[in-house]
Amino acid sequence: MKAELMKTLPVVALLALTAPAFAQDTTETPTDDAPAAEAPAAEAPEATPETSAGQPQVDLGEPVDGARQPGQTYIEKVVGDWERKCITLPEGQGDNPCQMYQLLKDDKGNAVAEVSLGRLPDGGQAVAGATVVVPLETLLTQQLTVAVDGGQGKRYPFRFCAQPGCVANIGFTQAEIDGFKRGAAATVTIVPAAAPDQKVNLTMSLKGFTDSYNELIVPVPPQQ
Repeated sequence: MKAELMKTLPVVALLALTAPAFAQDTTETPTDDAPAAEAPAAEAPEATPETSAGQPQVDLGEPVDGARQPGQTYIEKVVGDWERKCITLPEGQGDNPCQMYQLLKDDKGNAVAEVSLGRLPDGGQAVAGATVVVPLETLLTQQLTVAVDGGQGKRYPFRFCAQPGCVANIGFTQAEIDGFKRGAAATVTIVPAAAPDQKVNLTMSLKGFTDSYNELIVPVPPQQ
């Protein structure tokens, strides 16, 4: 019983603070010799559009402008296991650039690495480029390998390390992109620095890769 009372005390106190004040009658009790003085009627507080009688004044807020700001990243759509992430450009600077994105997890479901892939301008040997970010505890000398459906892998070096992790910038030829389109999954392999005799194999799903890649826009190099 005491516990229930303690639970209701804050509510009672809140109601006491927000309830309208009532005028106190200080008129003396009439006697036979003196007629009773008529007490003035208490005026109730007027209600305003924001407040109703008996309620505290509250701020109802206002709608937030949903427009994206320049430089803001957003997910435009999801195709299969790939997200399409775009960056908002200032108004009048063309279409927002987008890339395919996938978070790679280990066999225990822990997020380990992330892959961002986009098209490259025409004219080069590589038609697409990818940025792979792995943990700082990765053994960089063992590099990073990518193989499709258990086929022959290809090794790529790491370019640099920063606070988010160590980064490999990868270029893919048209033949390699076609292999991704035909495949079911790619395996991204890294080696932990604390266990150089072990490998961490991360599955990069290729579900939805073809449709997602085909919707990417080929960037046009800026005019010199």
